[in-house]
This record gives sequence, structure tokens and C-alpha cells, in this order.
Amino acid sequence: LKIVILGRPNVGKSTLFNRLVGRKLAIVDDRPGVTRDRRMGEASLGGLAFTLIDTAGLDDAGAATLEGRMRRQTEAAMTEADLCLFMIDARDGVTPIDRHFAALVRRKGKPVILLANKAESRRGAGNVQEAYELGLGEPIPISAEHGEGLDDLYNAILAAFPHEPVEDEAQEEDAREEEPRRPLRLAVIGRPNAGKSTLVNALLSEERMLTGPEAGITRDAIAIDWSFKGRAISLWDTAGLRRKAKVHDALEKLSVADALRAIRFSEVVILVVDAETPFENQDLQIADMVEKEGRAIVIALNKWDVVDNKGAYLKDLQRELDRSLPQLRGVAMIAVSALRRQNLDRLMDAVLDAYRLWNKRIATSALNRWLEEMIERHPPPAPGGRRIKLRYMTQSNARPPTFVVFCSNAKDLPQSYTRYLVNGLRDAFGFLGTPIRLLLRQAKNPYEPKKR
Repeated sequence: LKIVILGRPNVGKSTLFNRLVGRKLAIVDDRPGVTRDRRMGEASLGGLAFTLIDTAGLDDAGAATLEGRMRRQTEAAMTEADLCLFMIDARDGVTPIDRHFAALVRRKGKPVILLANKAESRRGAGNVQEAYELGLGEPIPISAEHGEGLDDLYNAILAAFPHEPVEDEAQEEDAREEEPRRPLRLAVIGRPNAGKSTLVNALLSEERMLTGPEAGITRDAIAIDWSFKGRAISLWDTAGLRRKAKVHDALEKLSVADALRAIRFSEVVILVVDAETPFENQDLQIADMVEKEGRAIVIALNKWDVVDNKGAYLKDLQRELDRSLPQLRGVAMIAVSALRRQNLDRLMDAVLDAYRLWNKRIATSALNRWLEEMIERHPPPAPGGRRIKLRYMTQSNARPPTFVVFCSNAKDLPQSYTRYLVNGLRDAFGFLGTPIRLLLRQAKNPYEPKKR
């Protein structure tokens, strides 16, 4: 089985190629046009083995130009392949060049799977449904960088080639068991000198990271393999994150970039907050950034051993947290002392709970019963005298939980009603503290004349 990856420049084709091949064979860079020749590699996904072809970005240029010759290489790869993976950048949405080359792929008559890459962010998740207009079937939201959505890609390949055998039954069983064995990616972040490295050392029960009273000791994002209650964890210690306006040194800029990259690669984030100076503006900005990236989050209130009147102080902090971060209402806040190694098991139990909620899926039937109850309790508004009708709801993705509501006059539904639905989802299905994406889609009117 030969599979070719197609798409315009810089949508993430080489990143997906490297992930499926299992090695960094293709050069990856933010600049478009890095890949020029088609590259082949032996890939595997869930026990399914195939030959994968990476190609240059499809570009509408003259045949005699370099870009035109690169396109011929891509078309040759398309001709010899059994299946095409057509990739778009979900953050950019569908572009005119995407439409142009989707038409070319359709004319080839080869089986096609449509991939919406970079769909892990809020902007990416909001644009996935636009890909339907390319006429290549249902888009599969993925993140080639994070390895998300590959199980849906595996099912789509099997649906296209149902008789394609896996290597053997033992490998298929191994593939099904691979997910629980894969380490949970956990990043520890926060302001400088909040106690991140001390917390990492306390979790590992060894002086693995350099610590001290000076701020900014940690410069690199360091990954350590670890296990908690039998669960494999890749634990990342990161440099402290200061306000951007205060970062001038080139080395600190690299350290901050490394920390931000660790957040994007993580699945769960522990935000370490200094209990003596809690929830400064920078703490709230970091938490908001994690929510926008769609990562699960737990707050570790560190240096709790030096706090007086702990009960009343904790209640005050909880109220301040709910007021300052309504988009993460109910997020777990665990009071710990990294120095004295107090409450660390409780912190890690909260991390595993946050990861479970981040992966949670709700049946469509249950969602629509819930939606009917929410509408009956508080009907949508009627701007201009026209009632907005919420017709149907489904969960389109997890990691983070993403829901799509099909409705009339979607653009007129106020933010207040969207918040009402999101808060209802948290309460009804237990998504407390988890980033939630709620997307509104215009339900098509079957009686409306089609535009020519």
C-alpha cells in the first residue's frame, strides 16, 4: 500500500511524514518550500504497514519554473499512490489554492482522506468544518506535531482499504495496548522562582534539577521519564515565564521559547503559583495561554507551609480564581509544599483526573437530550423577532472536548448564550476546569436556492 501526502506549502506534511515514519527524515521548517523532491519511507500506524510519500507543496506556478517542476514531482507521486492524504492548515481555514488543488485531486479519481492539520488550537478547531466545501469527504482534525487524531486516520485508512492486513495479530494487539503505555506528557510551568524545579525534584524523590533562591536558574525545558502509580509520565521542567516586555536577553528569549514549546507538546500542565504572592497578572496570563492551547491544567499552590490561617486563605484564593479565570471554572487547585514534599500524591491524582476529563467523549444522544433541557430552561434569544433554533449537537473531538452545535442564524447567537451552554456542559458532564470548545455551525436551509 502506497500513501502520498498532498497539500499546499507549509501545512505540516513533512511533520506528519516524520511522525508516521518514526524518524526525522524530512527537514521541517516554518519557511514554505523546504521540501522539493518527493521522499519515500516505510511507515506504520496502529500495526498497519505502508509506504509513505512526502511531497513538495502544491503551488500554482508555470511549468518551467522551479515550483512547476516540483509540482510535477508531486503529481507523479499522486499517480503511483494507492491513497492520497490531502492536508490543509486548519488555522488558516480553506484557501483558494486549497480549492484549486482539491479539484485536481478529485479529477485523479484516487481515494482521498482529508486532513485538517494544526486543529489543536482554538482557531484551528473553529475552522475544521470549513473543509467540507472541498468535496473530499469528512475532514479529520489532527495535530501532526502533537500526534493527535491519528487513531481517526487509522480508521479512515482501514475504511478505504478494508482488506489491507495488519502485520500480524500479535502486532495488532500491541497496537491496541500501545496507547495506555505511551507516557503522559506533563509540563511544569510558572513564573520565575515559584518552585517549579523544587516540585519536580520532590516528585522524582531526587535532586534531579538544579535549584536555589535565584530566579531563572532553569534555562532549558528538561524532560525526565518517570512513573506515578504505574503510569508512565514524561515530566518537563521549564524556565520561568516573565512578562514579554521584561524579556530582553537573547538567552532568556530562547528559554521562554523552549518553555512555550513544552506547553504545546504537553497534554497536561501543572501551573505552579507562589502561595505568598498568588495570582499575579502573569499567573493569570499563563493560565489563559494554556487554555487557548487547549491543554488540561492543574494549579499547584506552592510554598503552602509558610502560609498562616490556611483555611480562610484558601477560600479567598478559590473565589479569586473563579472570578479571574471564568474560562477554567472549577479547575483543580492543590495546596502543596514542594520543599517539604506535602500533598504531592493529591496533586498527581488531580493531574490524572484532568487528563481523563480532557479525553472524555459524550454520546450524541445524551448531548441532544441535554440540549433540549437547556433550551427548555432558557430559550435562545430572538434578535429582530427571529428565534434562533438550535437543531442538533455532537462532539467532534476530544483533547480538548470540542462540540459542534448546528443552528439557524449562528452569527446572531450572543456570547452570553454560548457561555450558558459551556457552563451547562461543565456542570452536566463534569468538565470542571477543562478547556471546552463550542463551535456554532449554520444549519442549511433546504428550501434556499443554491448560488450559482
